[in-house]
Amino acid sequence: MSTTTDVVQRRIVLIIATLAAFLTPFMSSAVNIALPSIATEFALDAVSLSLVASSYLLATAMFLVPFGRYADIYGRKRIFTLGVIIFTVSALLAALATSGPMLIAFRFIEGIGSAMIYGTGIAMITSVFPPEERGQALGVNVTAVFIGLTVGPFLGGYLTEFLTWRSIFLTNIPLGIYIIYQVRRHLDEEWADARGEKFDVPGSVFYSVMLLAVMFGLSHLPDPGGVVALIIGVVFAGAFYAWETRTPDPVLNIPLLASNRAFAFSNLAALINFSATFAVAFLLSLYLQVVRGFDPGTAGLILITQPIIQAIFATPAGKLSDRVDPQYVASAGMVFITLGLAIFTFLTPETPIPNIIASLVLLGFGYALFSSPNMNAIMTSVDRSLYGVASGMLATMRTTGMMLSLAIVTVIFALLIGTTQIGPEVQASFMASLHVTFTVFTILCTFGVFASLARGRVRG
Repeated sequence: MSTTTDVVQRRIVLIIATLAAFLTPFMSSAVNIALPSIATEFALDAVSLSLVASSYLLATAMFLVPFGRYADIYGRKRIFTLGVIIFTVSALLAALATSGPMLIAFRFIEGIGSAMIYGTGIAMITSVFPPEERGQALGVNVTAVFIGLTVGPFLGGYLTEFLTWRSIFLTNIPLGIYIIYQVRRHLDEEWADARGEKFDVPGSVFYSVMLLAVMFGLSHLPDPGGVVALIIGVVFAGAFYAWETRTPDPVLNIPLLASNRAFAFSNLAALINFSATFAVAFLLSLYLQVVRGFDPGTAGLILITQPIIQAIFATPAGKLSDRVDPQYVASAGMVFITLGLAIFTFLTPETPIPNIIASLVLLGFGYALFSSPNMNAIMTSVDRSLYGVASGMLATMRTTGMMLSLAIVTVIFALLIGTTQIGPEVQASFMASLHVTFTVFTILCTFGVFASLARGRVRG
């Protein structure tokens, strides 16, 4: 039976982790809106400007699993707190940046802080909530992510317009300080279920370089440099596997996790889900503005439909996965996503806007059904000593899936449109690219349904 102290601690952990879960996606989505203003101030070319966004994503992906494992050994609260401190300080430094390279460097450091937060926040929630309440708590956490993604573009746009892009970074500082204060004031307990084990430094280096090469390669396809980077990533993946299967204290216990059917297929389903859905907003934003002629504000109002639906249903879906096995709830969500993507394969320049909004509602509802229960399945399927690694692995699937989704779009655009700027004069080629991309995403998500079902029952 839970004591009053346990209940209070759960509430505090949930509040702290949820605020942090809002902070990181809000920053990422808000900064994306400010990129044109940043490019103007620092006279950045397209490659340098892309690094402002991708350096953060790269750092996050590289350090997620290593910091998750480090937190399992030395304390999740400690790494979480340090992550929030790094994230907050780097936001301040980014706001004070005087050049493009300086801003890119601070964004990379900010990504390291983000990795420390992502790799521990979910693990802390899982540590304090019993299995019968875990899904609902994780649903609240996921809802905060969706709210951050929803609010980011709008608030970021207004901040950039009236207070310059630097204000976006400054707005994160009070919330970061508040989270640190709450941790230091209310959380005395530490969670380190793998205490005493050694941290795998070589494995962490192999892992980070592997992810760096793979993500760089994916983001630069089909250029030769992207292909070379992917080959380097495969080489380091081989080195990582060889080392991890021989060292006594691996950063990622590959044989153990590979034999864990629920964990393996839940992560695969997450990777497929993000690979098939992340670029949807990007594609529809271009469609609405280039093909339909809407201004950015109107396009944003249409696209906000999906994250709003996700935010509304994420917590109830997580609660449902406490009573119904996550295998079925998450798989049903993937089916809805597949249907929504399939409808977009029939998109035309005359498609009624209510039809597009209805499809976005379908996608948002499916994503809400999938996300929280799938997260619940991953965290429930591993031992307490692996909570940090599991949390980091899930976030890595999310980040890698995002990059893969954009890479698919990049390759299809390169093949069907070329290097021509997307505008009314290439509308036919753009629409053809749109149909091919949504077809690929639909096929991917169909495989995702089977991957989700293949995990089996998470709870016996």
